[in-house]
Amino acid sequence: MKYSRRAFRYLMPYWRLAIVSVLLIVLASAVGLLAPWPLQILIDNVLQNQPLPPWLADWLQFVGQNPQSLLVVVVVGGLLITLLQNLVNVLDNFVNARLEQTIVLDLRSELFQHAQRLDMSFHDRRRSGMVIYAINSQGDGVARLIMAVPPLAQSLLTLIGMFWITYHLDAQLAILSLCVVPVLYLSVRHYMARIQPCLQEVRTMEGESLSIVHEAMSMLRVIVAFGREGHEFKRFRRQGEKAVDARVKITVRQTFFSLIVNSTTAAGTALVLGIGAKHVLDGQLSVGELLVIMAYIAAVYQPLEAISTTLGSLQEVFVSIQMAFKLLDTDTGIKDDPGARPIDRALGHIRYEDVQFSYRGREDTLRDVSFEVSPGQLVAVVGPTGAGKTTLISLLPRFYDAQSGRILLDGQNIRELTLQSLRNQISVVLQEPLLFSGSIADNIRYGRLDATDDEIIAAARNANAHDFILKLPKQYQTELGERGAQLSGGERQRISVARAFLKDAPILILDEPTSSIDSKTEAVILDALDRLMAGRTTFMIAHRLSTIRHADKILVINQGRQVEQGSHEELLTQRGLYHQLHELQKGRSQGPLTSAMVDSTSHANMEPAT
Repeated sequence: MKYSRRAFRYLMPYWRLAIVSVLLIVLASAVGLLAPWPLQILIDNVLQNQPLPPWLADWLQFVGQNPQSLLVVVVVGGLLITLLQNLVNVLDNFVNARLEQTIVLDLRSELFQHAQRLDMSFHDRRRSGMVIYAINSQGDGVARLIMAVPPLAQSLLTLIGMFWITYHLDAQLAILSLCVVPVLYLSVRHYMARIQPCLQEVRTMEGESLSIVHEAMSMLRVIVAFGREGHEFKRFRRQGEKAVDARVKITVRQTFFSLIVNSTTAAGTALVLGIGAKHVLDGQLSVGELLVIMAYIAAVYQPLEAISTTLGSLQEVFVSIQMAFKLLDTDTGIKDDPGARPIDRALGHIRYEDVQFSYRGREDTLRDVSFEVSPGQLVAVVGPTGAGKTTLISLLPRFYDAQSGRILLDGQNIRELTLQSLRNQISVVLQEPLLFSGSIADNIRYGRLDATDDEIIAAARNANAHDFILKLPKQYQTELGERGAQLSGGERQRISVARAFLKDAPILILDEPTSSIDSKTEAVILDALDRLMAGRTTFMIAHRLSTIRHADKILVINQGRQVEQGSHEELLTQRGLYHQLHELQKGRSQGPLTSAMVDSTSHANMEPAT
């Protein structure tokens, strides 16, 4: 019930359309009540030459006693009623389609916007395919619930109107026709109580199937490289077969429920027909009146069937609404604190004070980390795999929030700043260059959406990307395909660097930007990064210590702790972990590793990745 009330809030912005829909429902019900009467007049007053009722005779005075003229009026009247019914139906479909699709778009938009606001820890735990399934496949649940009301209301109005008319024609038959209601009520109640858990299970299975497809498409290069197409197909097929079996079981239940509803109304119709025929034989009814009553009874049972079937099918709608609202109700985690204020362009003075952070299920990912960075400094972050380097830097743009301690930007706690203004201060170049499927120009412009073409070209020049872009057939308008698949790794990375140039943020995060690039391309990118880092506070996460020799400060992270801090020369003289990592990489470049080098770093490299 709480979901139902919440769902109808989405109708409020479109109350005018809703009023029009209500008026069309009333009109459709009224026209439906007129439909059987031409047939009754045709049989009783045209074919059997019975006199017209006084109220109808007054209205049809121009016809007189001529049966042929009355026949023409009846046929034309029936045609006009049918045309009016169809016209009302067309208008009703147009209004309801507009209403439904707009509400679907509103809810999907809200789901999409909310999913983007959820913190990284949520996306770390949830599969993307399930989120996509909730947005796309379950986002129409609210609209389906709302749009189930007009036919239910129309069925109810028709039911009341036709019962009232039937009661005045033959009260016994009218009351007898309602004998099916208790059976239908019990059937609907039984069905609704037992179908919802099954529907939730099926929806989860179908979402899992979509997750497998999404994951496979994202990992297609790995799948092909390892020849695992057959394995992934079997995995998808197994999951799909489970979903199909569950869906078939539910369909059988739904069909059996429909069978009960239809059989009940058929039995009611047969009973009314039998008793009605007896009333005709006894002279209590005319043949035409019996036909009108049977038409009304059929029309009464039709809305009863519609109400029963709709209430049954609404269980699937409620499951969809639950999934959609469950995503909407997920706490965003990272959000503006009360009283958060925006910050103008920052100087880039950063201080970590006793920062501690843990992932769910993993304690002490970072412990008691403290350091300070002056504006414009280059700070390198190094350490074994899994030490917490990326996590440490991810706290600065608040991809995650520290559990204790604080991070200051120009003397202000970053949690007291608005997220938008904080993230406007930071550009990020990742190890894996993530590009969209649009053009090269659009991907660079992502750094600043209002940038001109000249500014885009200037950013590409600074990133050493302009020359290779001009060699492409469509140059800056070249479509990249998904994830920029048409470019090499080095070319994609230079596009990412150009994007960072265009954003022109005072703080720069470089997360191993050259780790997967050959030495020649690395030199080109490092040249571009040198220009990008000029005048900016820069954090560079690096495994290749050769790329950070000239860093103003090097932070050495191990097992979530900051174990060393200083310049390259200072850390080498301390002969600590940094010295061990340096000697290990030096040994790799010069010749075979010694057992002492391996032993000295083996403990550090056994940590889990973060």
